[in-house]
Amino acid sequence: MTIRHGCAVALLVIGTGVLLLCAVWLVVLPRPYQRLHALSPATSVGGPLVVLALAVETGPGRAAVKLLLIGAIMAAGGAVTAMAIGRATAQRDRLVRRDSPQ
Repeated sequence: MTIRHGCAVALLVIGTGVLLLCAVWLVVLPRPYQRLHALSPATSVGGPLVVLALAVETGPGRAAVKLLLIGAIMAAGGAVTAMAIGRATAQRDRLVRRDSPQ
């Protein structure tokens, strides 16, 4: 087992652990606004850690660059998606007007 493989396994275990904890947290929390808090670490930490583990295991090259790009898109897109879901839920619950810019 090389150092690179060991680092990849460690990143994969941590990322998978974060994703599993977020999944349990998602099932336990009762309200939609609270569930959004469970999704945020999964998309901004767990997924990118798994992608980083794959990139480390792949080694330098085009495949690693593509994986890192996917991880960056996941980290940025997860926060945007959580905000959009929160806004849509607030509009459905009539906490925010539909034509409000905020």
